[in-house]
Amino acid sequence: MNTCAFTLGSARLHAMGSGALHWPDQDLLLVSDLHFGKSERMARRGGALLPPYETRDTLTRLEADLQATQAARVICLGDSFDDAEASLGEAELDWLARLMAGRDWTWIAGNHDPVPMAVGGGHREELQVGPLTLRHIALGSGHELSGHYHPKASLAGVTRPCFLVDRRHAILPAYGTYTGGMWCHDTVLAGQMGEGACVILTGPRPLAVPLHRTARRA
Repeated sequence: MNTCAFTLGSARLHAMGSGALHWPDQDLLLVSDLHFGKSERMARRGGALLPPYETRDTLTRLEADLQATQAARVICLGDSFDDAEASLGEAELDWLARLMAGRDWTWIAGNHDPVPMAVGGGHREELQVGPLTLRHIALGSGHELSGHYHPKASLAGVTRPCFLVDRRHAILPAYGTYTGGMWCHDTVLAGQMGEGACVILTGPRPLAVPLHRTARRA
């Protein structure tokens, strides 16, 4: 299993090439911004018609990560569903239920899914695990893990979703298949990063690179 290890506070974390984050000492897998049901939401609201297979693709990758890590706990850092009315098919709901079975599963509220969805598991606004606070949007207080911004970076002409990490917090990439991204040099993101910030590019071999070395985009 190819990962890129880093430390946040006293927590030893492993960034996975899929965009998931493994915390072995807590037997925990974290993912952010799954955006289940995005194609259905866009069709429902009269937007672009996308092939309705993104939830299955996201579940396929999530299942593979759970098999690889054998994590007993899962925490989803918000925007797991694309809106509060997101509708999953029976097959997708059954698939999700199988993944959740026997695991301690927590959904953190996001801006897209502020209300609990009827899929089981626990529901929290934020959660403290060991030395880290887990929430959807970074507040810049203490050591925290968050999502929301869908960071991406470009290196040597290749653009990938990325983890954005400094000494205080880590922002996870979006895990969902139909998710865009925000350039890591965007003012909103770069302004949150302290000295020594780096990105960890996702892909077959996760790669840590100093933030200043990645390409700037308008």
